[in-house]
Amino acid sequence: MATTRTVIVLAAGGGTRFIADSHKLAARFSGEASVLATTLGQAIASHLHVVVVTTEPFADLARQSVAARDVVVVPEVGDTGSPGLGMGYSISAGVSARPHAAGWLILPGDMPLVQPSTLVAVARLLDHHAVVYAQHRGKRGHPVGFGPELYSELVALSGDEGARRLIARYPAFGVELDDPGILIDIDTEDDLESARRAAPPALRAADGVRP
Repeated sequence: MATTRTVIVLAAGGGTRFIADSHKLAARFSGEASVLATTLGQAIASHLHVVVVTTEPFADLARQSVAARDVVVVPEVGDTGSPGLGMGYSISAGVSARPHAAGWLILPGDMPLVQPSTLVAVARLLDHHAVVYAQHRGKRGHPVGFGPELYSELVALSGDEGARRLIARYPAFGVELDDPGILIDIDTEDDLESARRAAPPALRAADGVRP
C-alpha cells in the first residue's frame, strides 16, 4: 500500500565549483545551520516524508536532521568501483529506498530557499499528473515530482542524466508559485552570498543579515 509522498533530497554531488575550504553543503547558511541542514529543515517543515541521498562524508550531517533510516549513503562520484554514479544514480537510490511511496519529489540539497508550501503544492498535484514541477514567473525550477506509476523508470536511472528524459517523455505540469527559491541553487561562493541575501526575514535574522 502506498504511503505518503516522499521528498528525496539529493546531497551526493561533488560541488567542484565551490572552491572554499568547506563543501558547499557544509557551508554555514543560516545562523549555525549549514546549507544542507537548512534545506532539510525546509523539507521537514512540509510534513512530507524526507529521505536524504548522500555520501559518507555528509551522512552524519544529514543524520542531525533526519533519522538514520532516512539517510541513503551512496559512493562518491569518481569511485572507480562504482560506475554510473551521478544525479540519476542518486534519484534511483532514493526512490528504491521508499518503493511504496505515493510519489517522490526531487530536491537538490543546495536549494535552502525552497519553501515548505511549495513542496506541499507539488505533492498535491501528483493526484492528477504523473510529472509536476514548480515554476516561478514561467521559469522551471525544483522540486520536480513524479507519480508512483513512474517507479520502474525512476529506479532504472543511472549516471548524471537525472530525470530529464522522463520529463520530456511524459506530460509535465508546471505549477506557478510565488517562490523565487525554486530557482536558487548554490554552486559558488557568490551564489551562497546571494542566497543569504535572498533569504526570508526569519532566516536573515537568524544569520545576522538585515535586508
